[in-house]
Amino acid sequence: MNANTPLQDRFGRGVEYLRLSVTDRCDFRCVYCMSEDMTFLPRKQILSLEQLYDIASSFVQLGVKKIRLTGGEPLVRNNVMSLVERLGRLEQLEQLHLTTNGAQLDKFAAPLKAAGLTGINISIDSLRADRFKELTRFGELKKVLNGIDAARDAGFQRLKLNAVILKGRNDDEILDLVDFARDKHVDISFIEEMPLGNISEHDRALSFISSEQIRSTIETRYGLTPTTENTGGPSRYYRMADSRSRIGFISPHSHNFCHLCNRVRLTVEGRLLLCLGNEHSVSLKEIVDEHPGDHEKLREAIISAMDLKPERHHFSLDDDEPQIVRFMNTTGG
Repeated sequence: MNANTPLQDRFGRGVEYLRLSVTDRCDFRCVYCMSEDMTFLPRKQILSLEQLYDIASSFVQLGVKKIRLTGGEPLVRNNVMSLVERLGRLEQLEQLHLTTNGAQLDKFAAPLKAAGLTGINISIDSLRADRFKELTRFGELKKVLNGIDAARDAGFQRLKLNAVILKGRNDDEILDLVDFARDKHVDISFIEEMPLGNISEHDRALSFISSEQIRSTIETRYGLTPTTENTGGPSRYYRMADSRSRIGFISPHSHNFCHLCNRVRLTVEGRLLLCLGNEHSVSLKEIVDEHPGDHEKLREAIISAMDLKPERHHFSLDDDEPQIVRFMNTTGG
Protein backbone atom coordinates (compact mmCIF):
# COMPACT_ATOMS: atom_id res chain seq x y z
CA MET A 1 0.00 0.00 0.00
CA ASN A 2 1.26 3.46 -0.89
CA ALA A 3 1.27 5.73 2.16
CA ASN A 4 2.98 8.61 0.32
CA THR A 5 -0.23 10.59 0.15
CA PRO A 6 -1.83 13.42 2.14
CA LEU A 7 -4.61 10.94 2.87
CA GLN A 8 -2.89 8.84 5.50
CA ASP A 9 -4.48 7.77 8.75
CA ARG A 10 -2.97 7.43 12.24
CA PHE A 11 -2.06 3.81 11.51
CA GLY A 12 0.01 4.55 8.40
CA ARG A 13 -2.61 3.40 5.92
CA GLY A 14 -2.83 5.48 2.76
CA VAL A 15 -6.28 6.12 1.29
CA GLU A 16 -6.35 5.77 -2.49
CA TYR A 17 -9.90 4.49 -3.01
CA LEU A 18 -13.20 6.38 -2.68
CA ARG A 19 -16.58 4.68 -2.79
CA LEU A 20 -18.97 7.41 -3.92
CA SER A 21 -22.68 6.86 -3.29
CA VAL A 22 -24.80 8.78 -5.80
CA THR A 23 -28.22 7.75 -4.45
CA ASP A 24 -29.85 5.84 -1.60
CA ARG A 25 -32.66 4.72 -3.92
CA CYS A 26 -32.89 1.37 -5.64
CA ASP A 27 -35.29 -0.51 -7.86
CA PHE A 28 -34.64 -3.70 -5.84
CA ARG A 29 -35.18 -4.37 -2.12
CA CYS A 30 -32.64 -7.13 -1.46
CA VAL A 31 -33.40 -8.89 1.81
CA TYR A 32 -29.90 -8.40 3.27
CA CYS A 33 -29.68 -4.73 2.23
CA MET A 34 -33.01 -3.01 2.95
CA SER A 35 -36.33 -3.44 4.60
CA GLU A 36 -39.25 -3.92 2.22
CA ASP A 37 -40.87 -0.61 3.15
CA MET A 38 -38.08 1.96 2.84
CA THR A 39 -38.16 5.70 3.40
CA PHE A 40 -35.64 7.47 1.18
CA LEU A 41 -33.92 10.78 1.71
CA PRO A 42 -35.66 13.94 0.46
CA ARG A 43 -33.89 15.71 -2.40
CA LYS A 44 -32.79 18.68 -0.26
CA GLN A 45 -30.73 16.36 1.98
CA ILE A 46 -28.66 14.78 -0.77
CA LEU A 47 -25.64 16.05 -2.65
CA SER A 48 -26.17 17.47 -6.10
CA LEU A 49 -24.28 15.92 -8.99
CA GLU A 50 -22.10 19.05 -9.07
CA GLN A 51 -21.26 18.63 -5.38
CA LEU A 52 -20.52 14.94 -5.88
CA TYR A 53 -18.11 15.86 -8.65
CA ASP A 54 -16.40 18.59 -6.60
CA ILE A 55 -15.82 16.21 -3.70
CA ALA A 56 -14.64 13.38 -5.96
CA SER A 57 -12.23 15.63 -7.87
CA SER A 58 -10.83 16.93 -4.57
CA PHE A 59 -10.10 13.34 -3.53
CA VAL A 60 -8.33 12.75 -6.84
CA GLN A 61 -6.23 15.88 -6.29
CA LEU A 62 -5.24 14.36 -2.93
CA GLY A 63 -4.00 11.14 -4.48
CA VAL A 64 -7.07 8.91 -4.81
CA LYS A 65 -6.57 6.62 -7.83
CA LYS A 66 -9.80 4.64 -7.78
CA ILE A 67 -13.43 5.73 -7.47
CA ARG A 68 -16.36 3.33 -7.34
CA LEU A 69 -19.86 4.70 -7.93
CA THR A 70 -22.37 3.01 -5.64
CA GLY A 71 -25.86 3.44 -4.23
CA GLY A 72 -28.54 2.25 -3.68
CA GLU A 73 -28.59 1.61 -7.39
CA PRO A 74 -26.48 4.33 -9.04
CA LEU A 75 -28.12 3.99 -12.44
CA VAL A 76 -31.52 5.14 -11.14
CA ARG A 77 -30.07 8.59 -10.29
CA ASN A 78 -31.42 11.12 -12.76
CA ASN A 79 -28.74 12.34 -15.21
CA VAL A 80 -26.04 10.19 -13.57
CA MET A 81 -24.27 9.88 -16.93
CA SER A 82 -23.23 13.53 -16.73
CA LEU A 83 -21.32 12.74 -13.53
CA VAL A 84 -19.71 9.64 -15.07
CA GLU A 85 -18.59 11.66 -18.09
CA ARG A 86 -16.95 14.35 -15.93
CA LEU A 87 -15.23 11.84 -13.67
CA GLY A 88 -14.06 9.92 -16.73
CA ARG A 89 -12.11 13.00 -17.83
CA LEU A 90 -10.05 13.27 -14.61
CA GLU A 91 -6.54 12.54 -15.85
CA GLN A 92 -5.11 11.46 -12.48
CA LEU A 93 -7.90 8.95 -11.87
CA GLU A 94 -6.72 5.47 -12.86
CA GLN A 95 -9.89 3.44 -12.22
CA LEU A 96 -13.53 4.48 -12.40
CA HIS A 97 -15.78 1.58 -11.45
CA LEU A 98 -19.47 1.01 -10.80
CA THR A 99 -21.39 -1.39 -8.57
CA THR A 100 -24.88 -2.11 -9.90
CA ASN A 101 -27.71 -4.61 -9.70
CA GLY A 102 -27.43 -4.86 -13.49
CA ALA A 103 -31.09 -4.24 -14.31
CA GLN A 104 -30.33 -1.00 -16.20
CA LEU A 105 -27.15 -2.13 -17.95
CA ASP A 106 -28.83 -3.18 -21.18
CA LYS A 107 -29.26 0.52 -22.00
CA PHE A 108 -26.36 2.00 -19.99
CA ALA A 109 -23.41 -0.35 -20.62
CA ALA A 110 -22.26 1.12 -23.93
CA PRO A 111 -22.62 4.80 -22.88
CA LEU A 112 -20.79 4.04 -19.62
CA LYS A 113 -17.88 2.51 -21.53
CA ALA A 114 -17.75 5.51 -23.86
CA ALA A 115 -17.76 7.88 -20.87
CA GLY A 116 -14.61 6.31 -19.41
CA LEU A 117 -15.93 3.77 -16.91
CA THR A 118 -13.28 1.06 -16.53
CA GLY A 119 -14.99 -1.67 -14.52
CA ILE A 120 -18.36 -2.95 -13.34
CA ASN A 121 -19.41 -5.13 -10.41
CA ILE A 122 -22.83 -6.73 -10.87
CA SER A 123 -24.78 -8.21 -7.96
CA ILE A 124 -26.43 -11.55 -8.64
CA ASP A 125 -27.36 -13.93 -5.82
CA SER A 126 -29.35 -16.55 -7.71
CA LEU A 127 -29.73 -17.94 -11.21
CA ARG A 128 -33.29 -19.12 -10.56
CA ALA A 129 -35.94 -16.57 -11.52
CA ASP A 130 -38.33 -17.33 -8.66
CA ARG A 131 -35.59 -17.32 -6.04
CA PHE A 132 -34.03 -14.19 -7.51
CA LYS A 133 -37.40 -12.46 -7.17
CA GLU A 134 -37.68 -13.66 -3.57
CA LEU A 135 -34.21 -12.39 -2.59
CA THR A 136 -34.53 -9.04 -4.36
CA ARG A 137 -38.30 -8.63 -3.82
CA PHE A 138 -38.68 -6.65 -7.08
CA GLY A 139 -35.87 -7.84 -9.36
CA GLU A 140 -36.25 -9.70 -12.65
CA LEU A 141 -33.43 -12.13 -13.34
CA LYS A 142 -33.76 -11.83 -17.11
CA LYS A 143 -33.01 -8.10 -17.00
CA VAL A 144 -29.83 -8.71 -15.00
CA LEU A 145 -28.68 -11.50 -17.32
CA ASN A 146 -29.27 -9.20 -20.29
CA GLY A 147 -27.31 -6.50 -18.48
CA ILE A 148 -24.34 -8.80 -17.95
CA ASP A 149 -24.31 -9.66 -21.64
CA ALA A 150 -24.59 -5.96 -22.56
CA ALA A 151 -21.58 -5.14 -20.39
CA ARG A 152 -19.56 -7.90 -22.04
CA ASP A 153 -20.63 -6.73 -25.49
CA ALA A 154 -19.62 -3.15 -24.61
CA GLY A 155 -16.04 -4.36 -24.22
CA PHE A 156 -15.44 -4.02 -20.48
CA GLN A 157 -12.26 -5.86 -19.58
CA ARG A 158 -12.99 -5.85 -15.88
CA LEU A 159 -16.33 -7.41 -15.00
CA LYS A 160 -17.09 -9.05 -11.68
CA LEU A 161 -20.17 -10.66 -10.21
CA ASN A 162 -20.96 -10.25 -6.51
CA ALA A 163 -22.99 -12.85 -4.62
CA VAL A 164 -24.16 -12.79 -1.01
CA ILE A 165 -24.77 -16.35 0.13
CA LEU A 166 -27.38 -17.07 2.80
CA LYS A 167 -27.60 -20.50 4.40
CA GLY A 168 -30.78 -22.31 3.41
CA ARG A 169 -31.65 -19.66 0.81
CA ASN A 170 -29.11 -19.88 -2.01
CA ASP A 171 -26.13 -21.86 -0.70
CA ASP A 172 -27.12 -24.70 -3.02
CA GLU A 173 -26.26 -22.43 -5.98
CA ILE A 174 -22.62 -21.75 -5.13
CA LEU A 175 -21.29 -24.08 -7.83
CA ASP A 176 -23.92 -22.90 -10.31
CA LEU A 177 -22.76 -19.32 -9.82
CA VAL A 178 -19.11 -20.34 -10.28
CA ASP A 179 -19.98 -22.19 -13.48
CA PHE A 180 -21.92 -19.17 -14.72
CA ALA A 181 -18.91 -16.89 -14.10
CA ARG A 182 -16.63 -19.35 -15.88
CA ASP A 183 -18.99 -19.52 -18.84
CA LYS A 184 -19.14 -15.72 -19.11
CA HIS A 185 -15.35 -15.36 -18.53
CA VAL A 186 -15.89 -12.95 -15.63
CA ASP A 187 -14.74 -12.90 -12.02
CA ILE A 188 -17.02 -13.59 -9.06
CA SER A 189 -16.74 -12.62 -5.40
CA PHE A 190 -18.70 -14.25 -2.59
CA ILE A 191 -19.52 -11.83 0.21
CA GLU A 192 -20.34 -12.66 3.82
CA GLU A 193 -23.52 -10.86 4.86
CA MET A 194 -22.71 -7.65 6.73
CA PRO A 195 -24.71 -6.71 9.86
CA LEU A 196 -25.84 -3.27 8.75
CA GLY A 197 -29.39 -2.06 9.29
CA ASN A 198 -32.23 -3.63 11.23
CA ILE A 199 -33.21 -6.60 9.03
CA SER A 200 -36.26 -8.55 10.22
CA GLU A 201 -36.74 -10.71 7.11
CA HIS A 202 -34.28 -13.35 8.36
CA ASP A 203 -32.03 -14.18 11.31
CA ARG A 204 -28.52 -13.17 10.33
CA ALA A 205 -26.85 -15.58 12.74
CA LEU A 206 -28.81 -18.52 11.33
CA SER A 207 -28.31 -17.52 7.71
CA PHE A 208 -24.59 -16.79 7.98
CA ILE A 209 -22.22 -18.88 5.92
CA SER A 210 -18.49 -18.20 6.05
CA SER A 211 -16.10 -17.72 3.15
CA GLU A 212 -14.28 -20.89 4.21
CA GLN A 213 -17.48 -22.91 3.91
CA ILE A 214 -18.12 -21.49 0.46
CA ARG A 215 -14.54 -22.18 -0.63
CA SER A 216 -14.81 -25.76 0.58
CA THR A 217 -17.94 -26.22 -1.53
CA ILE A 218 -16.19 -24.85 -4.63
CA GLU A 219 -13.21 -27.12 -4.05
CA THR A 220 -15.43 -30.18 -4.36
CA ARG A 221 -15.39 -29.40 -8.10
CA TYR A 222 -12.49 -27.02 -8.76
CA GLY A 223 -9.04 -26.72 -7.28
CA LEU A 224 -8.41 -23.18 -6.02
CA THR A 225 -4.94 -21.64 -5.90
CA PRO A 226 -4.53 -18.48 -3.79
CA THR A 227 -3.05 -15.47 -5.56
CA THR A 228 -1.49 -12.20 -4.45
CA GLU A 229 -3.58 -10.26 -6.95
CA ASN A 230 -5.10 -7.07 -5.56
CA THR A 231 -7.73 -4.94 -7.28
CA GLY A 232 -7.67 -2.28 -4.56
CA GLY A 233 -10.66 -3.73 -2.74
CA PRO A 234 -11.11 -6.28 0.07
CA SER A 235 -11.44 -9.44 -2.05
CA ARG A 236 -8.92 -12.26 -1.58
CA TYR A 237 -8.60 -13.96 -4.95
CA TYR A 238 -8.13 -17.54 -6.04
CA ARG A 239 -7.60 -18.98 -9.50
CA MET A 240 -8.65 -22.19 -11.20
CA ALA A 241 -6.17 -23.94 -13.48
CA ASP A 242 -8.57 -24.24 -16.42
CA SER A 243 -10.24 -20.81 -16.35
CA ARG A 244 -9.32 -17.15 -16.51
CA SER A 245 -12.15 -16.32 -14.09
CA ARG A 246 -11.04 -15.47 -10.57
CA ILE A 247 -12.90 -16.42 -7.40
CA GLY A 248 -12.89 -13.75 -4.70
CA PHE A 249 -13.95 -13.83 -1.06
CA ILE A 250 -14.93 -10.78 0.98
CA SER A 251 -14.96 -11.83 4.61
CA PRO A 252 -15.75 -9.01 7.06
CA HIS A 253 -16.62 -11.55 9.78
CA SER A 254 -14.21 -14.43 9.35
CA HIS A 255 -11.14 -12.75 7.88
CA ASN A 256 -10.79 -9.18 9.09
CA PHE A 257 -9.04 -7.13 6.38
CA CYS A 258 -8.86 -3.79 8.20
CA HIS A 259 -5.05 -3.67 8.33
CA LEU A 260 -5.08 -3.34 4.53
CA CYS A 261 -7.94 -0.82 4.35
CA ASN A 262 -7.29 1.89 1.76
CA ARG A 263 -10.91 3.01 1.41
CA VAL A 264 -13.35 5.64 2.59
CA ARG A 265 -17.02 6.09 1.67
CA LEU A 266 -19.05 9.17 0.88
CA THR A 267 -22.78 8.76 1.42
CA VAL A 268 -25.19 10.61 -0.85
CA GLU A 269 -26.14 12.84 2.08
CA GLY A 270 -22.52 13.97 2.28
CA ARG A 271 -21.21 11.96 5.22
CA LEU A 272 -17.61 10.90 4.77
CA LEU A 273 -17.59 7.48 6.45
CA LEU A 274 -14.11 6.49 7.52
CA CYS A 275 -15.10 2.85 8.12
CA LEU A 276 -17.85 0.55 6.86
CA GLY A 277 -18.39 -0.93 10.32
CA ASN A 278 -18.17 2.22 12.46
CA GLU A 279 -19.95 5.55 12.62
CA HIS A 280 -16.81 7.73 12.50
CA SER A 281 -17.71 10.40 9.95
CA VAL A 282 -17.43 14.03 8.86
CA SER A 283 -20.11 16.02 7.03
CA LEU A 284 -18.67 17.23 3.75
CA LYS A 285 -22.12 18.46 2.73
CA GLU A 286 -21.80 21.23 5.28
CA ILE A 287 -18.53 22.30 3.64
CA VAL A 288 -19.84 22.33 0.07
CA ASP A 289 -23.14 23.95 1.10
CA GLU A 290 -21.53 26.74 3.14
CA HIS A 291 -18.44 27.24 0.99
CA PRO A 292 -19.39 26.40 -2.62
CA GLY A 293 -16.39 26.41 -4.93
CA ASP A 294 -13.86 26.57 -2.07
CA HIS A 295 -11.85 23.51 -3.03
CA GLU A 296 -9.04 24.33 -0.60
CA LYS A 297 -11.37 24.25 2.39
CA LEU A 298 -12.84 21.01 1.10
CA ARG A 299 -9.42 19.39 0.74
CA GLU A 300 -8.46 20.54 4.24
CA ALA A 301 -11.59 18.92 5.68
CA ILE A 302 -10.85 15.65 3.87
CA ILE A 303 -7.26 15.55 5.11
CA SER A 304 -8.31 16.31 8.69
CA ALA A 305 -10.92 13.55 8.58
CA MET A 306 -8.23 10.89 8.13
CA ASP A 307 -7.40 11.14 11.85
CA LEU A 308 -10.87 9.76 12.60
CA LYS A 309 -10.36 6.53 10.67
CA PRO A 310 -10.52 3.71 13.25
CA GLU A 311 -8.11 0.83 13.35
CA ARG A 312 -10.76 -1.80 12.58
CA HIS A 313 -14.41 -2.77 12.68
CA HIS A 314 -15.92 -5.33 15.07
CA PHE A 315 -18.79 -7.31 13.57
CA SER A 316 -20.65 -9.84 15.70
CA LEU A 317 -23.45 -12.27 14.92
CA ASP A 318 -24.34 -12.68 18.58
CA ASP A 319 -26.00 -9.31 19.15
CA ASP A 320 -29.78 -9.09 18.90
CA GLU A 321 -29.53 -5.53 17.56
CA PRO A 322 -27.28 -4.48 14.68
CA GLN A 323 -24.15 -2.59 15.67
CA ILE A 324 -24.72 -0.23 12.73
CA VAL A 325 -28.31 0.88 12.19
CA ARG A 326 -27.82 2.43 8.73
CA PHE A 327 -28.74 0.17 5.84
CA MET A 328 -26.30 -0.72 3.07
CA ASN A 329 -28.20 1.47 0.59
CA THR A 330 -27.46 4.55 2.73
CA THR A 331 -23.88 3.43 3.37
CA GLY A 332 -22.86 3.00 -0.26
CA GLY A 333 -22.77 -0.69 -1.14
